[in-house]
Amino acid sequence: MDQRERDQKLRAPGVVQGVFKIECIRDGKIVWAEEAHNAVTDAGLNNILDEFFGNATHYVGLISDAGYTSLANADTLASHAGWAETTAYAADRKEFVEGAAAAGSIDNSASPAEFTMNDTVTVKGAFLATVATGTAGVLYCTALFSAPGDRSVVSGDILRVTYTATVARAA
Repeated sequence: MDQRERDQKLRAPGVVQGVFKIECIRDGKIVWAEEAHNAVTDAGLNNILDEFFGNATHYVGLISDAGYTSLANADTLASHAGWAETTAYAADRKEFVEGAAAAGSIDNSASPAEFTMNDTVTVKGAFLATVATGTAGVLYCTALFSAPGDRSVVSGDILRVTYTATVARAA
C-alpha cells in the first residue's frame, strides 16, 4: 500500500451515533439500568450539518505537493508537518458558501470556491478550515486528489472547488 492509499484509508467515512444510559433509582438504590443505542433521524443528520456549517464560516484551501510526506488525523491548522498549503492564488482561502443540508449531506455546489492561480505549481489536494488566513482556526478536513494524483496548474488557471460533507447513522 503506497502513501496515498494509507492517507485515504485514514479518512474512512465517519458515523454519528450515541447511547442513552438510563437508571431507575428507588429508595436510593439502582433497581435497574439500561443502555439504548440511538438511531439518528434524517432531520437530526441534516441539523448537525446545518448547525456546524451554518453557524460558522468555513474556507477552502489547497495542499501543495512541495515537501509533502503525509496527511494525519492529528493534523491541525497550526501543526501539519507532512504537508504545506499552497498560496499560489490571488487573495485568501476561499469561502465555503453552503446550501441547506438535505439527505444527510451539505455542499457548496451552487457557489463553488474559485481559485485564480498566479504561479505554476503542483496541487496535491484541498482542505477546509474555519479561518480565511493563518493557523488560529480549526482544520476540519483534508483530502488528496485521486488517481492520477497531483495536478499541475499554471498562472491564470482557475480551480473551481466543490465540497460535499456527509453524515450517516451508525450501522
